[in-house]
This record gives sequence, C-alpha cells and structure tokens, in this order.
Amino acid sequence: MVAQLPLALQLREGNDLSNFVAGDNGALFQGVRETVLGEDRQAFIWGGDGQGKSHLLEGAVRLAQHHGLNACLLPAEEILPLSPEVLESMEQFDLLALDDCQHFAGEPRWEEALFHLYNRLMARGGRLLVTATASPAAMGLMLPDLATRLAAGPVYRLQSLADAELEALLIARARTRGLRLEPEVAHFIVLRSERSPAGLVSLLNRLDQLALAQQRSVTIPFVKDALGW
Repeated sequence: MVAQLPLALQLREGNDLSNFVAGDNGALFQGVRETVLGEDRQAFIWGGDGQGKSHLLEGAVRLAQHHGLNACLLPAEEILPLSPEVLESMEQFDLLALDDCQHFAGEPRWEEALFHLYNRLMARGGRLLVTATASPAAMGLMLPDLATRLAAGPVYRLQSLADAELEALLIARARTRGLRLEPEVAHFIVLRSERSPAGLVSLLNRLDQLALAQQRSVTIPFVKDALGW
C-alpha cells in the first residue's frame, strides 16, 4: 500500500508543529498534540483555505514519526482521481491524517470507503486527524453515519490569525530561509496581501527567489518593485 501511495508520504519541507503560529487556536493546537500522543483518538479541524490546516497535519505526522509511530498523510484532493480501494489497508497506520476531507463529500463510493476505514482504524486502536473546509455536519456528506463518526471526537474551528501574528509568521519563515525580514517590511506585506498563512508563505517564496536573482535585500522599496505595489 505504501508503494501505491508515494504522494501520501510526501511532507513539505518546513511545515512542523514547532513553527505553527497558533494565535487564538491554542486549544486546537493542544488537541492535535493530544490526538497524536495523548488520550484522544481522533479530532476534526475545519476552517478556510490557506489558514494552516495542512501545516497542522504535516506537523502532526512528523511528531508521530518522531515518537516512533507509523503515520501517514492522505491529501484527499490528490487521491480522489484514484480508486477508493486505495483506502482498504490504510488502517495499518498508527495515525492517519486526512487532509481536505470535503473532497469526498457527495462521492458515494469514497464516503463508504472512508466509513469502513474509520471503523477498521478505530477497531485496531489507531488515531485519526481530519481537516475540511466545513464541519462534519455542514460538509455535505451523503452518508449520515460517516458524519456522525467524524464528529465523534473533538471538532475544532481554525480561527484566522491577527495581523501581528501573520507578521510574526512571515519573519519566522524568512529566518528559516536565511532571509532577513525587518518588522516594518513584514507589516507592509501583510497590510497589502492575502491574509492567510499559505498565501503569505507563497508570497515570501516569490520574494526570496526575486531577491536572490537580483542580489537585493528584501526592503519596502524592493517589495514595491517586485510586486508592483
């Protein structure tokens, strides 16, 4: 099964729980850790696109692996073009992290496959983390029993970060790249860009590449020139 799903095991560089900016999501963040290492067996996290759900799951998988657990990230959007049969043996993992579960809603065969996987995983004592853009009840699932099971553990809503927290995230991510980003530059970027962690990290990647190509520091004048602001 692992050989059939290489994409499920690929974690993006840099996404770790240690660099996740929680903001007002302290209880959620602790709930994720509790699901990986504590008493909880499952948790469901929902929120808008680009707010950090994938980051959380990737960090959770890394945490599990660090503690010797067999963990797997399943990006629903990427496996949807495959057959639902790919889920048949996934209960072998100690932790399954299912990202963007809403892509399975309205797909009867996938919903049924996920329902049976859930039952097998729980019967074996496994753990499950699920993210989506809506709560289990509002996700549009056709199988009521699946919605009930996904909501059987804690359900958390991922709150958006405040501007100051987004600025801190930008500065921290820049530092990991060896890029110096002054607070006033981070403030300038946040005020004029998409207010989501994923959007800002993508923008930082672009600025880093342009700064390297042009051998320039990331200053406000540089950002204005590079982005046409």
